[in-house]
Amino acid sequence: MKNYLGLSCLLLLVGCSNYGQLKVVANIPEEFKEVSGLVNFGEDHIWLIEDKGNKDELYKINAVGDWQKTLKVKNGKNHDWEDLTKDNKGNVYIGDFGNNASDRDDLEILKVPNPNTIKGDDIEAEKIEFSYPDQTDFSPKKKGLLYDAESLFYWKNNLYIITKNRATPFTGEAFIYKVPAVKGKYKAELVGSFMAGTDERTSRVTSAAISPDEKTIVLIGNGMLWKFTNFNTDDFTTGTVDSIDLGVRTQLESVCFINNTTLYLADEARKKTGGNLYVYKLN
Repeated sequence: MKNYLGLSCLLLLVGCSNYGQLKVVANIPEEFKEVSGLVNFGEDHIWLIEDKGNKDELYKINAVGDWQKTLKVKNGKNHDWEDLTKDNKGNVYIGDFGNNASDRDDLEILKVPNPNTIKGDDIEAEKIEFSYPDQTDFSPKKKGLLYDAESLFYWKNNLYIITKNRATPFTGEAFIYKVPAVKGKYKAELVGSFMAGTDERTSRVTSAAISPDEKTIVLIGNGMLWKFTNFNTDDFTTGTVDSIDLGVRTQLESVCFINNTTLYLADEARKKTGGNLYVYKLN
């Protein structure tokens, strides 16, 4: 009950507005124009990252958009950071697997301890290095642009990576891989695939999250949300899938659960749109 009351008070406090089906609860500090991942510890604050071309840093903001702390990630360069997730011990994982041209051979996930426990300005990372088992061509033509990824979540001691299809012609298929959530070097395991849709703008998967009770997984695209329930295997797409049009077409890049039924989402700032923290209640 406390979480729901706290969230309701927050929404009233900031006077949230509608953005399609999303409610704006805060403006993300203007310094962060390319937010690519969110993770939260309770509803009162969020840690975020930015993607390629930005600093090797984690940033903490509160739920009304105030910038509170910066942590420099040691032993982890931002080649192209694309998503955040956490495990049940509070360790945070940074997905450094952005790969627009499907040409990278240095894909990795950085594991750092709970950032809320760090008293200084630096946080040490361990590396989980991986490659895709079915990739043999690292300079593919347009139809082979299948190994970009922007989505990550932790489940049962493994990390799940969902690819962002950049192939031409566009097929709409996203692939699901997993690697152990332990320092090392791995061949990722292909566990399934998902047909997101035929529209290139809305059907490219840009972030993922799993609920605290581990019964719901969500993926997002630029305006779409896919909800997976009633799954009991690694291939969560074999459960019930609901596709939800959020009614917004900004560059949604990040999602995390506040509780089992409520999400935070964020989009990149583009001209006069985006750069917001949103809340969305699942049916």
